[in-house]
Amino acid sequence: MKKNNTIQKITNWEHWPSAMFYVPNIPYAFYLALRAKHLAFFSAANPCIKSSGNGTESKYETILLVPEKHRPKSVLVKPNDDFNEVLSKIQEQQISFPLIAKPDIGFRGLLVKKIASKNELKNYLERYPIDIIIQEFLDYENECGVFYHRNPNSNTGKISSLTLKRFLSVVGDGKSTLKELILKDERASLYIDLFSEIHKEKMNSIPKNEETIKLTAIGNHSKGTQFINGNHLISNKLINTFDKLSKDIPGWYYGRVDIKYNTFEELENGSDFKVLEINGIIAEPTHIYDAENYTYLEALKAIRTHWKSLYNIATENHTVFNTPYKNSLSFLNEIVLLKKYTKRIKKLSQ
Repeated sequence: MKKNNTIQKITNWEHWPSAMFYVPNIPYAFYLALRAKHLAFFSAANPCIKSSGNGTESKYETILLVPEKHRPKSVLVKPNDDFNEVLSKIQEQQISFPLIAKPDIGFRGLLVKKIASKNELKNYLERYPIDIIIQEFLDYENECGVFYHRNPNSNTGKISSLTLKRFLSVVGDGKSTLKELILKDERASLYIDLFSEIHKEKMNSIPKNEETIKLTAIGNHSKGTQFINGNHLISNKLINTFDKLSKDIPGWYYGRVDIKYNTFEELENGSDFKVLEINGIIAEPTHIYDAENYTYLEALKAIRTHWKSLYNIATENHTVFNTPYKNSLSFLNEIVLLKKYTKRIKKLSQ
C-alpha cells in the first residue's frame, strides 16, 4: 500500500511538494521586484499585519483584528503558563471541550489538533512548548477558503478564488474495520498514517452498516481534506460581504480567509459565518488544487495572476499612502528564523 500511495502522489500533481508550484514562478517574482525597485515590495500589502502576513505573524493577534461577531473565541497560551490558569482562561472565554489547539505561528495544518479532554490538552501543551492558540471548536456544517483582494483606493474588491472543502469520510458496511474501510478508499488511503494516529483507538472497530465516519475535523489539504473549485458561486452579494469585512479590518487588502459556515446563503449575506484565520501575502488560491477541474499549468498561471494583484496593492500602498517596504535583509532574516522554527516544531511532532 505504501508503494501505491507513493505512485499516486507522484502521478497526481495535487499532492506535489509546494516548491513545484513556486520555483517555476520565481522569474516572475523577480520581474515584479524589478518593477517595484524593491525585493520585499510585497511587505506593504497589509499594513495591519506583521510583514503583511509572511508566515511569521501571530495568528492570535491577527484573528483579534476580525470583528467579534465573526471570530471564534480564542486564548493564547505561553510555554510556561500554569495549566490551571490556562483552564481558567478557557472557562472565562466560555470555551468547552472539544476544542482546537494550534501553533500561534504555523501553516498547512502543522500540529493543528482537535482536543477532547483536559488530560489531552495538558499532554499537548507539555509536548509542544511553544505559543499555542486554543479556540472553540466550531460545529458548523461547512468550511471554505475565500481569496479576497482590494485596491487601497477602491471601495470594491474582488474574490478571485473560492475553495469548497470536502472532509474525508468513509461509510461502514457492518463487516469491515475502520482501517479496512480507509484502505479501500482511494483518497483516504493516502493518509493512512495520519488517520491511524487520529483514530488509533478505533482502527480495529467495525462501524455499523451505512454509518458515516468523518476522518478529520481539520480543513487542511495536508489532513486529507479535498479542495473543490467553487468559483462559480462568486457573486456580487458575496463580494459586498467581504468588502465590508475588509473595511472592518483597516489595513487588510490581500489574502485568503478560511471560513466556517452553515449555509452558503448565510455566508453570502454575511449573517452568520466565522473566520478561522486570515492568511496574508503567502496565502494560496487553494481552488487550484482541484485536480479534477484544474491543470498544473493553470495552477501556475493562477499563482502569477495573484502575485500581479499583490504587486498592484503593495506598490499603491507604498506610493500613495506612504506605507514603507520592509528592509529586504530584515524580511529575509524573518524567513530564515521561520524555517528554523518550522524545523523545530516538525521535530517535536515526530
